[in-house]
Amino acid sequence: MNLLDQLRAMTVVVADTGDIESIARYKPRDTTTNPSLLYKAAQMPQYKRIVESAVEFARSVDGDRKAKLEACMDKLAVGFGKEILQIVPGRVSTEVDARLSFDEEATVAKARGLIALYAEEGIGPDRILIKIASTWEGIRAAERLEKEGIHCNLTLLFSYPQAVACAEAGVTLISPFVGRILDWHLKDRGVKSIPAAEDPGVESVQRIYRYFKAHGYKTEVMGASFRNIGEIVELAGCDLLTISPDLLKALQEADGPLVRKLSPDAVADADPKPDAPLDEKSFRWMLNEDPMATEKLSGGIRNFAADIVSLEKLVSELLEQVAVA
Repeated sequence: MNLLDQLRAMTVVVADTGDIESIARYKPRDTTTNPSLLYKAAQMPQYKRIVESAVEFARSVDGDRKAKLEACMDKLAVGFGKEILQIVPGRVSTEVDARLSFDEEATVAKARGLIALYAEEGIGPDRILIKIASTWEGIRAAERLEKEGIHCNLTLLFSYPQAVACAEAGVTLISPFVGRILDWHLKDRGVKSIPAAEDPGVESVQRIYRYFKAHGYKTEVMGASFRNIGEIVELAGCDLLTISPDLLKALQEADGPLVRKLSPDAVADADPKPDAPLDEKSFRWMLNEDPMATEKLSGGIRNFAADIVSLEKLVSELLEQVAVA
């Protein structure tokens, strides 16, 4: 058996892409999207109809140009999500605008709006994960949404305190970023590579996984943002792993035995549970003391926000064309 088939026997494989053709090819259970992936997909001719449908929807919305643009962006995200859900049997993650990462109320409102749009398409909340950045405000918003039955995927997660806060908030799933942690440490150490078994991103996910399982948290751990298949191999057995099409292909073409590295039965070295839940002051201080997590979280939010602006520009031009016509 190839590595991908073996991995599927111990971990839920998720496709990290907005390319529907790639999703159909690798048949993951779930799929994740983000503004970067949607921006790329929206420019592909085979998905023109999804973009045009979103533009047509926006025309019917009452309000000014800003309101129509926002409606178009939300409908576009849901349009791709709906298309994906016709292929995968599980869930799709749809991301909240990264510019709302420090606004709890706006994040809650946006999530409710996306779920309502999915409902209009006949898709229930059990098949949707709302992706929210793992800021303090984002985690608090997710806690509220989970109580309403809206399931969340906390993304841009680079540190242990972020993960602990998410588990205590009862979120459905977290996406700790492996490759971006590696990127930072490669630059910081001035080296070109780090063995997968010593990869700081891998070690971070392993620590989080063991803590969650040892203390009975229901929050699922989904490793994300991989740079090579070695990182994936070291996390075999994790609840879920979201993997790009290129690395899915590499796993499919690689043979050899795959050893399970993570198991809920092997958590003897897990961190002890603190006496009290993590409060805002402690969270912010612990994050501040981790320069990698602080830089990667803020940089990730900026990058996703920039991709949203690029996508908005593309969509805005189409709306302008329709208006002129």
